[in-house]
Order: sequence, then structure tokens, then C-alpha cells
Amino acid sequence: MPPSPTSLVDRFGRRVNYVRFSVTDRCDFRCLYCMSEQMTFLSRARVLTLEELATLGRAFVDLGAHKIRITGGEPLVRQNVLWLFRKLGQLREHGLAELVLTTNGSQLERYAADLQAAGVARLNISLDSLNPDRFRRITRVGELDTVLRGIRAAQTAGFQRLKLNAVILKGRNHDEVTDLARFAIDNGLDISYIEEMPLGVIGDHDRAEAYYSSDAIRADLAQTFTLIPSTENTGGPSRYYRIPGSATHIGFISPHSHNFCGDCNRVRVSAEGRLLLCLGHEHSVDLRQVLRAHPGHHERLKQAIIAAMAIKPRGHEFQLGGQSVILRHMSHTGG
Repeated sequence: MPPSPTSLVDRFGRRVNYVRFSVTDRCDFRCLYCMSEQMTFLSRARVLTLEELATLGRAFVDLGAHKIRITGGEPLVRQNVLWLFRKLGQLREHGLAELVLTTNGSQLERYAADLQAAGVARLNISLDSLNPDRFRRITRVGELDTVLRGIRAAQTAGFQRLKLNAVILKGRNHDEVTDLARFAIDNGLDISYIEEMPLGVIGDHDRAEAYYSSDAIRADLAQTFTLIPSTENTGGPSRYYRIPGSATHIGFISPHSHNFCGDCNRVRVSAEGRLLLCLGHEHSVDLRQVLRAHPGHHERLKQAIIAAMAIKPRGHEFQLGGQSVILRHMSHTGG
């Protein structure tokens, strides 16, 4: 069945056809740009059940969502999460065009084949450094080799489009942008470089001092590679370039230097069921309350989602300096 036209249109005329579900705020890494070292996680009762997430998936697809991305925290640490992937994969019969996953890669060696069988089309895998010691410093607890084995497992499972996500911080890993690109090219991967999102109080570094712009990254890459602008678009915020002689796409996600709000087609559902209309604002609707107060009332749920479009803001206004305006961490929001 071809994707249906979306019923979700905000007051600026933008059509929302892409939703990101955070299935957990928990993670087996503690990446320094995503969360503080000592985190208090949500209680089980506050987190949407897998059945509630499946219900939300069907509602969004009924309303014309073409793409669902599963995020976290780290989605694959959620118990029985493969059940959800299988349920959402069945929505292809109802108009879902693409089911995708963002992961830190730690569990891919175990789950890659099952994810592919469940209908996951693409994987985005976080990889901020190719140096094992530096990788551990950035993730605080992660092992680089575990992620590299996960990438190989995903390739063996048959995933054709794997993309690396690299958050670039000045003084931490900005000197690796070319090495990361070369790794992507040599392994037939795509890669997106991401400017740090100023969400939550992290205490590890001054975000203004650590900021490394997409323009600076592109200039670094241009010393080694020829970058040709591409019209490729996966429905997300990345702006892509191609390298002659390579199938690799080089992407840039630039919330500070090249704001991408004007054509935003995305909303997020946090692990506790808040429908977040913008990454950089607290505008939200409590879908958990709707689900639990009116179980089985699918039309009421869909009307709540439609009504929420009226409070989707024009865009974010991220500030690098000073106290974070948004106090929720990226792990609570969904990457």
C-alpha cells in the first residue's frame, strides 16, 4: 500500500510525516554530550508500554506518517523490544514506508539479524571516535570494538544503508573528522556530522567552548576530499554531499549554524509519552494520559495528535552559552 497523504499539518503549512519514538531513557553508555554521569532514570510506570507504543505507531500511520524512527536512550536495552519492531514492521501493510533505528551499536552483534527480519530498513549508529581510549572517554563506559563488531554484524545481516552519526566537539574529537569519513568510505557506510544539541545540564564541558561548526568540519574534509552537494534527503535534517568515486553520503546536521526548522516534518514522542512538537521547545501533549484514560479509543488518540499540530512552534532558538533553556537530557528526548 502506498503511503497516504498526511493529515498532520501545522499552522505554518508544514506537513508532519515523520515521527520518532523514544522507547527508553536508559542506556548502557553515558555519552558526555547526552547525559550527566549520574542519571536518575524514569520509573517503569512512567514509561510507555510496548503495547502503547504499537498503538501510537498505528495512529500516526493512519494519520499519514510515512516514517517511524525508534530511538532512546539505547532502544535495544529495552526488554522485549523486538516485539515492538515486529509490530511496527507490520504497518508497512497500512502505509508505513520506512521503519528505522538509531542505536549506539552496543547490542547490534546480538540483534542485527532479528531487526532486519522484523522489517527495520536502516540503522543509524553512533560513532564519535575510532580511538578506543578516546571512545571510552566520550561514552564514559563504552568499548569501541563492541560497536565495530555490531557494524559488521549489521552488514552481514543484509542492511544496505548503514549510517554513522558523529557528534563533533572541539578539543575532544574534532581532529578525527577526516578519519571518520575515511572509515565510512572504506566500509561502504554513510556518515552524518552533528553539532552538539544543547539539551540538559551535563556538567562535563562548556558547550560554547566545545562547539565545532558544520562549516569547520566541511573545511577540514575539503582538505582531503572533494564534496559535491547532493539532493539526497532521507526525510531528516541532514544535508548531504557526495564524494566522487565513492557511494558514501556525507551529511551535516547543523542546528546552530544552518537552522533546519523551515521545512521541519518531524515530531517526537518521549519515553514517557510526551508528544514533543520541537526538539528545542517544551511544547508538548501528554499522549500517555490519553492512552491510559481512554484505552482502545483510537479516534480520540488521533484527534489529540491532530490537535497538537496547532502548538508546533516555527522553530528552535538554541543558545550555546549559559544555562540550558531545555532541562531534559537528550536521552529523555530521544536522539
